[in-house]
Amino acid sequence: MAAHLKILIVTDAWSPQVNGVVRTLETLGKDLAALGHTVRYITPLGRRTFPLPTYPEIRLALFQNRALTREIREFAPDAVHIATEGSLGLTARRICMKHGIAFTTAFHTRFAEYVHARFRMVPEKVIWRWLRWFHHPATAVMVATETLRRELAEHEFQHLRIWSRGVDIEKFHPIADARLPYEGPVWLYVGRVAVEKNIEAFLALDIPGTKVVVGDGPAKSDLSRKYPDVKFLGPLSGEPLTRAYAGSDVFVFPSRTDTFGLVTLEALACGLTVAAYPVEGPRDVVGPDVPGGPDVAVLDEDLRKACLGALELARHPRSTTPRVFAESHSWRACTLQFLRNIAVEPDPE
Repeated sequence: MAAHLKILIVTDAWSPQVNGVVRTLETLGKDLAALGHTVRYITPLGRRTFPLPTYPEIRLALFQNRALTREIREFAPDAVHIATEGSLGLTARRICMKHGIAFTTAFHTRFAEYVHARFRMVPEKVIWRWLRWFHHPATAVMVATETLRRELAEHEFQHLRIWSRGVDIEKFHPIADARLPYEGPVWLYVGRVAVEKNIEAFLALDIPGTKVVVGDGPAKSDLSRKYPDVKFLGPLSGEPLTRAYAGSDVFVFPSRTDTFGLVTLEALACGLTVAAYPVEGPRDVVGPDVPGGPDVAVLDEDLRKACLGALELARHPRSTTPRVFAESHSWRACTLQFLRNIAVEPDPE
């Protein structure tokens, strides 16, 4: 592999959005730079954008063909990575196809399920067909877990490569005096406040203490009215986000559709145990077959039982602590995976 690469990352997900995709790409860029590579992003920032219907926090940059063509030509990247299937991703794909530029993609989000959750009239099989079309020309389609790789293979995706996720253990860490000022125990959710995240399964639980939600999204107004006792803190980043993690007791991850769940590693790095359903994402990150997983997380189809079990773990930790577990998931290993993936040759047809 070349000692120095110019890497272009195209993403429709970027700040001020606060989610796992944005944090993943930000951290990846910093680690690639630390390894001596030059990274440039193409994002919606600084472009004319339009709100995504039903999800105004996501902005789509349209009519960018000429601008992106110029930016790609001027940067002359050694590798192009298209991280999302939005308007910028589509435009970059079209330019790369037109000019014979190899590119990789990533499958971050269960797009078919998310679209179907908002627009029931759109069959999932139609979205899956479109996703196959989008990713098919990529020299590598990066996925976070082996479970997702097998599932996409069943959907006839090709050129699948593992690109796992890590956590910035310097940014996310326990803080002794960070206790949130609410009646304990404090149960924390961090992420998009949207229907596909299944947040209401957490908010409706009959459990003692206080539920806290960090994040924003289209369901926030309705949920905050329906559950007035829940503390909705809005989107947080940097030190305030770390303090929210460190000041809670248990991290609750109610999603059934996330492909990984980077927030679970962030919570673990801050010392929290995790409660979740035994589904893809949690099962791959902290499941019973993951070394140390049963010491830091409880997965159960009864989310209340998972929460109470995770609280018991927090009070009586076992051999592996959440912090120690998180320290075994370094970003450097993930970055090296990414570099190997962008260097691969196309698979033979």
